[in-house]
Amino acid sequence: MKAAVRVLLTVILVLALAGGGGAWYIWNGMQPVEPAGPAVTFTIEKGMGSADIADLLEEHGIIRNSLLFKGYLKWVNEGSSFKAGTYTASPGDTYDNLISRLNAGDVVKEETVVFTIPEGFTVKQIADKLAEAWNQEADVFLEIMNSGAGLEHVAELDIPDNEELRHRLEGYLFPETYELLKDSTPQEIIEAMLEQLVKQLDSIPDWRAKLTERGMTLHELLTVASLVEREVVVDEERPLVAGVIYNRLDKEQKLEIDATVQYLLDKQKERLLYKDLEVDSPFNTYRNAGLPPGPISSPGLASIQAALTPESSDYYFYVTKKDGTQGHLFGKTYEEHLANIKKSEQNQ
Repeated sequence: MKAAVRVLLTVILVLALAGGGGAWYIWNGMQPVEPAGPAVTFTIEKGMGSADIADLLEEHGIIRNSLLFKGYLKWVNEGSSFKAGTYTASPGDTYDNLISRLNAGDVVKEETVVFTIPEGFTVKQIADKLAEAWNQEADVFLEIMNSGAGLEHVAELDIPDNEELRHRLEGYLFPETYELLKDSTPQEIIEAMLEQLVKQLDSIPDWRAKLTERGMTLHELLTVASLVEREVVVDEERPLVAGVIYNRLDKEQKLEIDATVQYLLDKQKERLLYKDLEVDSPFNTYRNAGLPPGPISSPGLASIQAALTPESSDYYFYVTKKDGTQGHLFGKTYEEHLANIKKSEQNQ
């Protein structure tokens, strides 16, 4: 009888010691790694489950035991909302801290570049801007802008490849403030600008139907919009100037727009000379009737909308006021136009 009691007591003692050892093992395995080391970078790929993530954390020395971390996740009902991405964590971080960051998607912030393309910039100006922002040669960007090679949106936008164009993507690189990853390739940068044009066009209700109603292609629309962009400063005048352009086109009158000549010059001139108006180019609207072969700048949304829905009027002429307002005087006849020129000069 005494022997049986001793055996029972021995079994109880062994179980107690085993239980205590197991509890200590679990407690110790859940403690932060000591000593705490430098931050470690690790990446959670899309589709990885909580078990894979636990193994990854142990592999990088961030936790002591992945099995215990898996058990803890089940106990606290976590792990189903962990987000993919690249993280940093330090050996020594607690379970709860790791879980909180993985749930929040507190990923490493990648270095970005912020740049702004103003309305009315030409491809050449945009290439120079990108070259400065990414510390590369402008020709790297110009080559892509001229060819459109490897760009998905070129086909979507049906951008023509016309030998008369100075730059194929002229007018299609939407003016906006962008923030892109620093390691973006030139193709990715330019593609982002084309994609932004698509988004802006789609923000205009029924723009495709309106374009069809006008009997125009997108290329022609952007050409008109670019003329408006380079000619107009006062937003309220954009639809009216667009209407003047269409009036002259309908009458088969030469547009005689100074901005098309300025586009051909190496440097902008404050005032064009008569010899400038004789430059031999299909873009020179003083020598050629109709629209130029393509856009002369990147138009903003206001100019695109003006070209799509112009303001009807009987005006065929406009001249810039020289009173500092940057507005225009509009005329129905050439005689009115001459009078407006004189009036403008008197107010200078």
